[in-house]
This record gives sequence, C-alpha cells and structure tokens, in this order.
Amino acid sequence: MKTDILIIGGGVIGSAVARKLSQYDLDITLVEKQSDICMGTSKANSSMIHSGYNIDGSKLKGKMCLKSDTAVYDKFCKELNVDFKHTGSIFAGFEESHLKTMKEEVENAKKNGLQGVRIVDHDEMMKLEPNINPKVRFGLLDPNTGTINPFEWTMALAENAAMNGVKVLLNAGVTNIHTRNGKIARVNTEVGTFEPKVVINCAGLYSDKIAAMVEDVDYYIHPRKGEYFLYDKKWSGYVHHCIYSPPTPVSKGMIIVPTTEGNLLCGSNAVEIKDKTDFSTTQQGLDDIYARDVHKLFPALPRMGDVVTTFAGLRPASNTEDFIIEHAKTVPTMINLVGIQSPGLSSAPAVADRVDEILRDVGTSVGLKFNVKPDWNPIRPKPVVLRELSKEEKSELIKKNPDYGKIICRCETISKGEILDAIRRPIPARNIDAIKRRTRAGMGRCQGGFCSPRIVNILNEELGIDPLDVTKRGGRSNILLGKTKDLSLFEGGIDNEKIKL
Repeated sequence: MKTDILIIGGGVIGSAVARKLSQYDLDITLVEKQSDICMGTSKANSSMIHSGYNIDGSKLKGKMCLKSDTAVYDKFCKELNVDFKHTGSIFAGFEESHLKTMKEEVENAKKNGLQGVRIVDHDEMMKLEPNINPKVRFGLLDPNTGTINPFEWTMALAENAAMNGVKVLLNAGVTNIHTRNGKIARVNTEVGTFEPKVVINCAGLYSDKIAAMVEDVDYYIHPRKGEYFLYDKKWSGYVHHCIYSPPTPVSKGMIIVPTTEGNLLCGSNAVEIKDKTDFSTTQQGLDDIYARDVHKLFPALPRMGDVVTTFAGLRPASNTEDFIIEHAKTVPTMINLVGIQSPGLSSAPAVADRVDEILRDVGTSVGLKFNVKPDWNPIRPKPVVLRELSKEEKSELIKKNPDYGKIICRCETISKGEILDAIRRPIPARNIDAIKRRTRAGMGRCQGGFCSPRIVNILNEELGIDPLDVTKRGGRSNILLGKTKDLSLFEGGIDNEKIKL
C-alpha cells in the first residue's frame, strides 16, 4: 500500500501530528498496534496542562510546553469541543525549605515569561483551599494551569484527523522498516506492507525500538511508572486547584487534580522499571502515596471506600531526560519523536508544529507538496453527552431518538444512544474499554458491574459480534468464556451420565 506519510502510534502525540498534517492534500495513514487509540502513555497521566513555571525553559520539552499555553488550548478545545478547565495550581508548603524552593520557582516563572505566579501565605491558602491541612504554611499559586480529559483530548484530535481524510488503522503493529539509498522503502505491519515517502515515529514507550529499525541510535527509553488513585464524584468540589506536594529529583511532585468530570485524581510516584508492559499497581506504592502526600494534604480523603479505582501509567523517559524530535541521521525522511514524557500531554500542539516544520524541510526531497485543502475543517462536532443536557433538551432529544432515554450506565448516566454513537464515530469503538474511553460508561463507582453485560449486548446487536468474541480491550481479553446452557457435569456412573446445568 502506498501512502505519502505513515504515522506510527495513536497516542496524544501521534493524534496531534495527524490532525496538524491533515490540513495538507496528502495521503496520510496512522497505524496503532493496539485495538484503539489512546491505550499507552496517553491514557494514564495526571490530565494536567502545565504552564511550565517549574520547567527548564532551555530544554526542548520546556520550549514545547511554553509554546502550548492556555490560549492555544482554549482555541484547540473550542474547535474540537473538548472540556478544558482553568483550575490553576498550588504547590503546598509545610517547611521552610519549601519556601526556598517556591522563591526559586517564582524566578523561574519570570524567566519563562509567565505572569501571575506568586507565593501566598497561610491565610490566603485557607481561603483558596478551605479543606487543605490547616498546618500548611504557604503556597505557590500558578493561575495558568488547566486540566483536560486525556481520553477525550486524544480522541478528538484523532477523530478530527480522520474526518479530514487520515486513515486510522488499529491492531497494526509495526514489525520491520526497510530502507534503500537513504530513504524508506517499505514498512511491514500486522495489517500489511506500506510504501511511505515519510515515516513519523510517535510510538511512545517503543519509539526507541522503532527508531532502531532504521539506524543505530544512542538513546533509549527507560520506563518510569506512576501509580494513581481515583476518587468517587462525591468528593467533587472538595479540591479547587491542582495541588502539588514538594517536587522530587525525578518528579514535579505528587498532585491532587480536580478532573473535568468531577473526580479527584491523586498520584503519582515515579518508579524506574524495565518491563514496558508492567502496568500493575502495588500495595506498598499506593500506601506510600496516601500516607506521604494525600493524607498530609487533605486528611479527610480516605485511603479506601471512596476510591473507585487505582491504576498505573508508564512514562517513556529517555536517557537524555528531554524530548527528542529529529529526523534520523542516515534516513532524513524518518522523523523520530522519542522520550515524550511529562509534559507531553501539555506540549502536544507545539510538538505537532515542530514535526510540521521538519516535514516541510525533508518532504520536498521525496516530492511532497504542502498544499492546504480548501475544505479542511478544524471543527469536531461535540458528541451527545446526556448528563450535561437540561431537562428540556433531554426530552427533545429522546423524542427524536428513544435510545437516548435508555440508561445503560447508571453511575455516569450514559444512554444506549451515546454508546451507539461511540460505535459509529469516525474511529469506531469495538470493545468495552473503547466505549468507556468515549462515553465514560464503566468509569463510575461500580466500575462496569451494571453496564458491561448490556454493552456486550449492544455490540452484538450493532456489529453482529458474537458475545463470546466481545473483548474488554482487544486481543484475548474476552469478556465471556462460554454459554451457561453449554456447561455440563459428568457423573462417573457406568453410563457416563451427562447432567445439564
């Protein structure tokens, strides 16, 4: 299959690059090895859009973060109909050494060109966050921080790219890349062979391995695991800002985030591991996060009970501890994006712009022309979200389509109509988790106990998928193993009698 540009990886970076390049009259294909987009690093992070006040502005990741400011996100989220919450952030200080760090970060904020970053005293802290530990002595307030739903953000970027002609192929892992005379000859994937003019490597945790398919590289990814708590929505409004604990040598600090959906997200630690598939959580790690940070900042938050789920994410840190965005030395039409860890979610728009610049520089050598499509549309229509509608709007919607009146997920008030919409979207949902990422069905307190069997039935009805073939997240994660009526026990009598259950 011939294509002008092959993008490898369907996380937030690959999706942002795809959306950026979809404006050009080029044949673009995005391949993702998982059963859906946003299944790697992008699905398990703090959901914060960092301002960059506490980042080294001389590093590439600092420059990318500072270029992707709240004004950029306001524009993008308006176009893509994504919720973006201007929360601001506070670094909470309890010791004199924290005040020293705060003063340094105020100076760093000024150096990075940020406005409004200032130190507040105990009294103002208690006004800003009435529920915080009253032992707090001071805080560093940054009004420029925001929060976003990483699933929704990544999905919106990829869907808008697909609406503008980008082909998105799932379950399409790259197995090999062949070059000839300093150019890409072909790329072998699990869904076939491609002959692209340019390859853009956005493979996250595996970006070093993809880069090494073309030439020897002097960088590598060392995964850094972070574990998180997610609290029930009953705690919505309890925390008003993104709250930082003191920073560590490998982290900006643990954070408590009031998400755009009303949950509280707490985490994470930063543990160096070797296994890029290890997304497990540990009792010790979660206990340490709670005792050291969560309980210290907000003592009323429980360790268990109102925690609806825990999870872990892996950050694709490189040995350079910086973003690597460059073309391969021996194959200029191979553009590598490696080590895009935090603040990668925040930096996605600027990273896409940088890739565009590199592509324009190298693309002409293989005959690419960057003519903007006259009908390019930056708008992604907002999906129906029943819980956000007024009573009158719901009634009118249900009159037109009764499926919106059939509630499938009680915890999050998700209707059958919304689930059918997810299955029919530009990048369709084909399993339980894919529907969850698009609608939040299964993200509530019962974690899918009520809605999952009903979603299996909807997938069966809409797509003709045998219920036994419906999976949680693709691959061999089948929800059902067999039909009850087919189960049987054999008694050991002389007739080997078969007893139906």
